[in-house]
Amino acid sequence: MTERGVLLWVHGGGWRGRHHEDGAALAPLGLRVVPATYRFVDEAHWPAQLDDVRAAARAAREAAGGLPLLVGGDSAGGTLALQLALRGVDRPGDVAAGLAYWAPVDPLDADWRRLRADDDPWADLLGHPPAAGDLATVDATVAAHLGSGVPVLLVHGREDRSVPASQSIALAGALLAAGHPVHAWITHGGHALDLDRPDIRAVTAAFLDTVLPPG
Repeated sequence: MTERGVLLWVHGGGWRGRHHEDGAALAPLGLRVVPATYRFVDEAHWPAQLDDVRAAARAAREAAGGLPLLVGGDSAGGTLALQLALRGVDRPGDVAAGLAYWAPVDPLDADWRRLRADDDPWADLLGHPPAAGDLATVDATVAAHLGSGVPVLLVHGREDRSVPASQSIALAGALLAAGHPVHAWITHGGHALDLDRPDIRAVTAAFLDTVLPPG
């Protein structure tokens, strides 16, 4: 298939390590998948991780040969992908689209806090427990950066016991209210689903058809 875009893929792993998902399953949809790396929380706290994926995005864009740049990721990598897509590499709106699979997006969400009270990766990312009014908490919250109009795909398993599906549901509403084109797929299954599963592949393909030239 003809390459239609370059996808910078940001891996998950709770910002503590690397999850095995590398986004390669999306390559047959016309994407050149480029991996991004970033510092883990034992090396640096937020926003170092955003700085790192921005640097990776600049390199990917330089090598893209004029193809549109998209950014995607799973779980904690999906959070970073959304931050980059919504805030931009150098300015808001300079990323073609963001794709986030089962991503945590709100450290203060009640469902999240009930589920992860004893093991909160956000506290590791920030270097302190998230709190209302805390500047780092606000900055790391995805919905604090809406308005660029960048299209977004959100995919989540309704039985996810690591990141509640309500994270993606609430963000979808906020994105729509802020004028972002949104595809949201809440489906069966838990966390870290197979990107090549037929329904996930189909919804991703449908989303890409709205943001990329035909293959």
